[in-house]
Amino acid sequence: MKILKIVAVSAMALGMTSCVSKKQYDALSSNYKQCIENIGERQREIQDLKSQNSALSGENNLLKSQHDALKSSLDACLSNTGKSSANIDKLVGEINASNSYIKQLISNNAKNDSLNLALSNKLKRSLDNVSDQDVQVKVLKGVVMISLSDNMLYKTGDYNILPAAQEVLGKVAKVINDYDKYSVLIEGNTDNAPLNSPNLPRDNWDLSALRGTSMAKVLQTQFGVDPARITAGGRSEYNPKATNMSVSGRAENRRTEIIIMPKLDEFMKLMDIAPKK
Repeated sequence: MKILKIVAVSAMALGMTSCVSKKQYDALSSNYKQCIENIGERQREIQDLKSQNSALSGENNLLKSQHDALKSSLDACLSNTGKSSANIDKLVGEINASNSYIKQLISNNAKNDSLNLALSNKLKRSLDNVSDQDVQVKVLKGVVMISLSDNMLYKTGDYNILPAAQEVLGKVAKVINDYDKYSVLIEGNTDNAPLNSPNLPRDNWDLSALRGTSMAKVLQTQFGVDPARITAGGRSEYNPKATNMSVSGRAENRRTEIIIMPKLDEFMKLMDIAPKK
């Protein structure tokens, strides 16, 4: 506005050249020219400022767009973090449940191992005066196995229990009755020597099965073992423990085995244990 006033004054001065001296005219003319130059400079400055303002506006719009994009990404990240946190919490819960399950299994297995070891030791103490060749006691895969020689139990090719075996079976029955939560599996076995007879036993299947049931009956009737705990059967010649090419091997394959183990429903309960969801 100041510049315009100066220009107006200068113009008026030029129009009044006839009223002023030459010296005054020259001064006014110089001022006029200077004002014109100043106006040009100011206009260039204004144009430069407009260009700068346009550039800054573009940068501002770009920064705003980047800000919006970053905010959108942050919101999405926070949302996903919440979901991931929920998934992690669920995973941690499942891991803790699995660890609890594993600890429970280890505890149950340790308990079973302790019971089996106690049972095995008790049997060994009870049978310490019996020949090791006639009676073998061992713990195998969580069960107690008593292996009895056929020479002590039966006559060759027969399934009736010999009187001499009564003492040993009585001691075995005493331990079985003490551990009344356990099941008892009796397996009769034979070697591969063929047995053909029109009467019982007709073959090795008959002989092995009859030897198993014969022992079960003795444990039940003479020593009071609950028959509901007993499973008896035979495996014929098809479960050899040694070669049938030698006398000692065939004798090993004819042994009758008593297997003492937790009842089937106890195993099923153990199998039903699972981590909580």
